[in-house]
Amino acid sequence: MASVRDKHNLGVLQIFVVTVPFFALIAAGYVAARAGLLPLTSIPGLNAFVLYFALPCMLFRFGANAPIGQLLDAGVVRVWGLAALIVAGATVALSRNERIGWNDAAFGALVAAFPNTGFMGVPLLVAILGAQAASPTILTIAFDMIVTSSLCIALSRLDGADEHGAAKAVRHAMRGIVQNPMPWSIVLGVLASATRLSLPGPIDRTIAMLAEAASPVALFTIGAVLARSALLAREHRASAAVAQALGTATGGPGASGPLPHAPLRDVLPVVAVKLVAHPLLIYGLGRGAIALGLPLGHQALVAIVLVAALPSASNVSMLAERFGADNGRIARIILWTTVLAFFSFPLVAALTRFM
Repeated sequence: MASVRDKHNLGVLQIFVVTVPFFALIAAGYVAARAGLLPLTSIPGLNAFVLYFALPCMLFRFGANAPIGQLLDAGVVRVWGLAALIVAGATVALSRNERIGWNDAAFGALVAAFPNTGFMGVPLLVAILGAQAASPTILTIAFDMIVTSSLCIALSRLDGADEHGAAKAVRHAMRGIVQNPMPWSIVLGVLASATRLSLPGPIDRTIAMLAEAASPVALFTIGAVLARSALLAREHRASAAVAQALGTATGGPGASGPLPHAPLRDVLPVVAVKLVAHPLLIYGLGRGAIALGLPLGHQALVAIVLVAALPSASNVSMLAERFGADNGRIARIILWTTVLAFFSFPLVAALTRFM
């Protein structure tokens, strides 16, 4: 593993050796759900375990064990934040057309700018780069949960919203942030690092056990969520086909109208933004920041480039459904980015040795 963590020795095959188990766990969850071995009704329970127990413990431990200076890296926040705003704005501009309004365009922007950092990024980057990758990765999670999500949800309310629609959406997003345990676990980790807090042995071991479960359960859950989205989409299309056939036979209102299936022309551009444009933008902005003398370390830049190369966050699908966006399109983007990242992420990781 030591040779893998040395960025000068990173090669595509070595990165595949590290990343294959992560994607294999996603595939295992997908197969389990598609084959009926994992009941779809159990997926919310897995999500709850990861979101409220395992992942907060993992983030707390990484934060508590990281030097406080790394957790307050202004250079990472500036570069990541500017890139997130550019990606979100460009994706909205690229997406909006006669089929896609503000609501769908905004969630397309969120799925393009928000990587799967919590469930996948932190353990994967630590496996590749070592523990020093945790601090910049945690900073990107905090920014995306607080700023990027709130901005995109506010934009989504511009479709026929009243004059207070965007403000209500921002308040709703902020309420969700307050109720989300991940930001609080990051804050508590930062405080523990700043005060050099040492937890009592039994409590520390309990937190460690939950943290160790976060990565495998989260990855397995991602696969199950993707399978559920695919199964629900297939059922939806089958029901729509039956309704359309009946409508055609009776001359009713179901006789016309396309089946509810997001076309690839509305999916693939966002996939390209996520897996290609986002990491390239982070690299360009980071090199520019270093050239201008802004405080951004080389290792931190490598870490956030790899964060940007991750597939889209799976929880965006749930947000899209909650706000009435085209969840089928968002689920397809997440699925495509997850599948393609199996090939693209090792390539980006290998290329970081030339940075």
